[in-house]
Amino acid sequence: MSKTGTLSKMSKMMKRLSLMLLRNFFILPYLFILLMRYAKSEKVSEEKKYSLIRQIGYRGCNSGNITVHGYGLENLPKKSGYIMYPNHQGLFDVMGLVYLHKAPFGVVIKKEAYDIFCLRQLVQTMGGLFMDREDVKQGLQIINETAKEVKEGRNFVIFPEGTRSKNGNQLGDFKSGSFKAATKAKCPIVPVAIIDSYLPFDTNSIKQVDVQFHFLPPIPYEEYAGMKTAEIAITVKDRIEKVIKENEHNFNQ
Repeated sequence: MSKTGTLSKMSKMMKRLSLMLLRNFFILPYLFILLMRYAKSEKVSEEKKYSLIRQIGYRGCNSGNITVHGYGLENLPKKSGYIMYPNHQGLFDVMGLVYLHKAPFGVVIKKEAYDIFCLRQLVQTMGGLFMDREDVKQGLQIINETAKEVKEGRNFVIFPEGTRSKNGNQLGDFKSGSFKAATKAKCPIVPVAIIDSYLPFDTNSIKQVDVQFHFLPPIPYEEYAGMKTAEIAITVKDRIEKVIKENEHNFNQ
């Protein structure tokens, strides 16, 4: 995204973001100091870091007039070491996932986010990775690093569209390369259908909104082991698209 595009997006989210900041005014300095410290520290445990991230997520949702509806949480594997593949609608996607997902996870995010103050520290605190979509070699390194960490028992989120959809609940193409991390890690793939997540930050409004997160049954490695990544991408997209079509009118009609 260009600087102009980034500024345009930031201006749209300022109303609700300002509301969140105002309603958390007195605790903000404390959370900010902790975030800056945790982002740089290797001594703080992943669980403690994620607890801070969840606290920020809870406060953001509850003070920002956002109701998060979670479905299918029982589908999440009991054992860590899986990758969630959600559709991508905007910056709220990760906040909503944090709000619902109890176990720590990292996120693979485009390198442009590194230049957004606080967002960089949030991703670093989560143990996330920044991918340069224009650099094939660096992208492969990130895929390999993600697979390595998943094998070691960490969970990750990868957005297979690569960038947010700009058409509401309409999906973009799912890039086959994003599934290489799963095939290398031989881990469960958890499709996640996100509905109306563009509303909090892309509508220049502070009115109450409802956002849905549907955690679909995981796809074990044994099921996709013989498939090409392009076939996996189509399978995951089809499953997510089906759930979105069935549920997108549950709220915000």
